[in-house]
Amino acid sequence: MADNLTKYGPLVVGIDPHLDDVPHILRKTNDWIGTYSDFLLDTVIGHTGFIKVQLAYFEAEGLAGLNALARTIRTARENGIGVIIDGKRGDIGTTCAAYARAYLKHGADFEGDCLTVNPLLGGESLMPFVEAVNRYGKGLFVLCRTSNPGADTLQTKQLQGEPVYLHLARLIGDLTAHTAQFTMAQGKISPIGAVIGATADPKQMRQVRDCLPTSPLLTPGVGAQGGQLDALRALTNPGVALVPLSRGLTKTDDLRIENQAYQTLIRTRITHYRDQLRTKLQTTATTIVA
Repeated sequence: MADNLTKYGPLVVGIDPHLDDVPHILRKTNDWIGTYSDFLLDTVIGHTGFIKVQLAYFEAEGLAGLNALARTIRTARENGIGVIIDGKRGDIGTTCAAYARAYLKHGADFEGDCLTVNPLLGGESLMPFVEAVNRYGKGLFVLCRTSNPGADTLQTKQLQGEPVYLHLARLIGDLTAHTAQFTMAQGKISPIGAVIGATADPKQMRQVRDCLPTSPLLTPGVGAQGGQLDALRALTNPGVALVPLSRGLTKTDDLRIENQAYQTLIRTRITHYRDQLRTKLQTTATTIVA
């Protein structure tokens, strides 16, 4: 992934197939989700180093969606694109072990490079994911300070004198100690990262980064949710932050747009954001373990 970060920067193209946003020309087959996903992937190959697939949109379309998901992941990885699977999985240990096999095991139909996970059940529940990271050389992004408006109802509440999100950040840091590929002395980036919304207060971002100096951070919320690129500097000085964008790249008000014009629109937006991110976010990291 370090090569992708160097070549393309931290932009992550989100693939969130929502029928209401799909141009009419890409809806003409029964397998609209496969057609749309194939189109988006063909559009971004060679223009981004990372994609993030949102599982819910694919799952909602049943078997057609799952087939499209498997093909999207496989084709992206065959073309050297790092795949983040956004499922926010979390459960008791044995169930998490099954999730890990589904999304991180070599040869699995939905094998990605990184998976988002939910820490609400505690650190022990995340250990099967960490074991998969060790076994298969993968990565995790653990929810910490999320971008949704309701996050404050839990994540900023005080617990033993500190906000919950800082307790989560320390939990994420502790998980790094259990990863076989990583030692601080190697100067590498941990395969255990955190999800930090771009809508968070910059002071909160800085607190999390201070707790997790070697963790990559996934920072949703730029664009449609109101997050600003300038605020992300608190996460990248030093350190690595990956910035996912979906609607900001793919949404169009003109649903009658033709394929070539739509492809040009998306690629133009990718170039714009990629250039903005290169200018605004500086990273000192040289190696990602994932």
